[in-house]
Amino acid sequence: MKELAVLGTSHRLAGLELREQLALSPAAGGRLARDLAGEGEAVVLSTCNRTEIYLATSDLQPTLDRARAELARRARLPEREVAPLLAVEREDGATEHLFRVAAGLDSLVPGEPQILGQVREAHAAARAAAAAGPLLNRLFFAAVGVGKRVRSETTLAEQPASVATAAAELVRRLFGELAGRRILLIGAGKMSEVAASDLLARGAQKVFVANRTHERARALGRRFGGEPVRFERLVDELARADVVVSSTRCPYLVVTATQVREALERRAGRRPLLLVDIAVPRDIDPAIRQLPGCMLYDIDDLGAAAREQVVGRKADLERAEAIVAEEAERFGRWRRSLSAQPAVGSLRRRAEAIRTAELARIPRHERAAAEAVTARILNKLLHEPTVRLKQAAVRGDGVAYAAALAHLFALDEDAA
Repeated sequence: MKELAVLGTSHRLAGLELREQLALSPAAGGRLARDLAGEGEAVVLSTCNRTEIYLATSDLQPTLDRARAELARRARLPEREVAPLLAVEREDGATEHLFRVAAGLDSLVPGEPQILGQVREAHAAARAAAAAGPLLNRLFFAAVGVGKRVRSETTLAEQPASVATAAAELVRRLFGELAGRRILLIGAGKMSEVAASDLLARGAQKVFVANRTHERARALGRRFGGEPVRFERLVDELARADVVVSSTRCPYLVVTATQVREALERRAGRRPLLLVDIAVPRDIDPAIRQLPGCMLYDIDDLGAAAREQVVGRKADLERAEAIVAEEAERFGRWRRSLSAQPAVGSLRRRAEAIRTAELARIPRHERAAAEAVTARILNKLLHEPTVRLKQAAVRGDGVAYAAALAHLFALDEDAA
């Protein structure tokens, strides 16, 4: 029987520098899952706040060791330095952890809605790479179901919170009135959409959008009444901007200290430039913090502000935790019921072998009637033991019951 586990790190354990070293695109996560799965199963979930490897294998400890070594290699650090920043959860702990993640309860901003799509995307990538099998497929489908149930049975989704929302709130607090402020968004993905919406809701009149693919910048600008700007003229735009919010999936810096230094020289005493980086890996060079005339906040700086968004939602969060616990128990019962299957299968094979042997003794012309009768007898005779063995497995007594069954019916001798 396969064992279930998750190995990984998140904002609760590791700083931004390590998390960005471990960040993977869904496609890269699918490839890593395929490499680690071997004869088992694997799914890699990588977001701005976490990189986690879910495993289902009959050879768990060596696979965990390989996964740990791979994460250390990607972090370009000795394994002994990375290991304390990696957590392992097994069986019920792994199930509950994933369900909490999918529900948004383990996010930097509790209840944030983007994580559910990221869980679904990670699973799809593993399936495309032929790395996910029956156990992880069921686990991830169940996790998505938990996330949907939390969104439908609580009001967390009615007041969506996210890092992008926290960024918009930070801008409002620092600048007060946003009307007349020139706001530049770098990137045209989902987080930029959320940031644009939240900034406009807080008083911004217009946003400017820069993206390497100009058509995507144009599309986002049209959606929010904004204006696309040429990515190639980024320094010019930095010189004009009051606020920059960056969220791309680039694996390298998009805004460098050299670019900002040049832009600051052109500003000629204008108000300080505020830069907010909500990307992992980071888009904006951390060295910019040392430049006078600008302020830089990254995703970890936004943590406290983001958590303030859930004040007053205690009842919803408690309800969400209860849903997670209920669904984790349901999944655990299904997992435990699997322990009965080998014994049930052996018993049925033994009974069928006896039935087949006895039918062979009956004259051929009488065999059809005997076939039907004995099949019904066999099914009725084995039904109750099968049900009770599965019930015992769900309670956690399956191993003892299976051992008794194997002894009473000499099933071990069949296996030999």
